[in-house]
Amino acid sequence: MLKRRSGTLPGPERSLYSTLPVRMVTGGEVLSLVLVSLLWGCTNPFLRTGSAGLERVREPSRVRQLLAEVRFLLLNVQYMVPFLLNQSGSAVFYYTLSSTDLSVAVPVANSLTFVWTLLTGRLLGEELGGKQAVLGMFLTMAGITLCVVSSTEPLGSDRHA
Repeated sequence: MLKRRSGTLPGPERSLYSTLPVRMVTGGEVLSLVLVSLLWGCTNPFLRTGSAGLERVREPSRVRQLLAEVRFLLLNVQYMVPFLLNQSGSAVFYYTLSSTDLSVAVPVANSLTFVWTLLTGRLLGEELGGKQAVLGMFLTMAGITLCVVSSTEPLGSDRHA
């Protein structure tokens, strides 16, 4: 079954889903998602190390405990710098969602975040997790490649024809 340029199928094969226009992902959107995943993934290990010592904060009541933990994190530069970079990734992600297909944006950003977290953690001396983690990373990259390739517009195609 082939789809027409308008994104609809002729005749009885037509359904609610096939009447929706086909939306391709641009190179700029892919780069934005890579940036998002980079900001999210590379900051995760730093957030982990920056929050070290949080477990030593002790207060008698739950409310005071919460406030003391928030104060500890807000005054901790080793935590706040990666946190703000991480949140800037969220801002880029929300901006990218305004023009990117959700079925591509979420898996690409989340999967690549996992890969960046593993690589950054490894560069910081953390254990990678063995052969299974490396295999998982390669399978993730293969899946992302398939997702992006199937959603990108071929070079030279006329999008508005």
